[in-house]
Amino acid sequence: MKLKKKSKRILIIVGIIFFAIFGVAYYLFLKKNIVFPKNKEKEYLYIPTGAKFEDVIAILENKKIIKDITAFTLLSKSVGYNNAVLPGRYRLKNNMNNFELVRLLRSGKQEPVKLIIKGSQSMQNFLEYVADNLEITLDALNSKLNDAEYLKQYNLTPETATCLIIPNTYELYWNISLENFMLKMHDAYDKFWTEKRVQQCKDAGLTRTEVITLSSIIEKETDKDSDMPIIAGVYINRLAKGMKLQADPTVLFAMHDNTSKRVYSKMLDYDSPYNTYMYKGLPPGPICIPAIQSIDAVLNYQQHHFIYFCARNDGSGYSDFAENYNDHRVNAKKYQHYLEDHNIK
Repeated sequence: MKLKKKSKRILIIVGIIFFAIFGVAYYLFLKKNIVFPKNKEKEYLYIPTGAKFEDVIAILENKKIIKDITAFTLLSKSVGYNNAVLPGRYRLKNNMNNFELVRLLRSGKQEPVKLIIKGSQSMQNFLEYVADNLEITLDALNSKLNDAEYLKQYNLTPETATCLIIPNTYELYWNISLENFMLKMHDAYDKFWTEKRVQQCKDAGLTRTEVITLSSIIEKETDKDSDMPIIAGVYINRLAKGMKLQADPTVLFAMHDNTSKRVYSKMLDYDSPYNTYMYKGLPPGPICIPAIQSIDAVLNYQQHHFIYFCARNDGSGYSDFAENYNDHRVNAKKYQHYLEDHNIK
């Protein structure tokens, strides 16, 4: 009888221990601990380079998506994550348990950022976009792109640094270093300049930076694909004749004017090497990041005898072209009337 009672006690004690262990295990490992607000499908955890475990705790708490920080802390310390924090951008799942969360963070398996660099961006917009999407700061990237000594390795200058940036979609880790980011940009630049494109540069009598500089002007002149190679031909004809390019977008760029839709005669006297009404040849560098289509329009420029062009007077965005100034004046007057009739200033 005593033996049976003793056995029962042992079983009860074992049961209590089992349930206690199970309870602790559930609390530490299986309890759902990440809960998103309603209508939120995804959430990212950004752990900066050099962050410590205390920083991770603070970030999770600030996001207000973790239910039990104590449970997360206990499990993290039990597996040594608190001493092995890895920086990066981690995609969290709704209703993740502690084990899934700690395993993800310990693995360092972050989700890459899709950095979509588009044509027509200004350098400032590019800097802000990178800083908003990567750990790289705007000031650090801006400093690198203005470092004349550093840019020599790429045969670029602060004025032509924009040439290094080829529009595309790049998959990068959020915490990529500035140096590696620059190497990625240069790698894409090298791949873009195929043997065919390099030969087209030579055939046009232009360098790579000159092609991109010219294409940046065309990027701002028109968004009509069919007009781009024709306009490129106009500018190449002007360069060959030693004429000033007289490109309106270069004046607005020189004046840091991002709002005006028209260029008035009083603007043409603004003294800047970027003002192609004042100075012959191409400006010192690109006035924006041109799209690949604009670059290829220059490389495949249309050979013709036009040396003038003007926006068409129908609001279509297309241009009218002329071989002589008299015909150009007729086109320009038509366009001026159109602007006045529609009160476009």
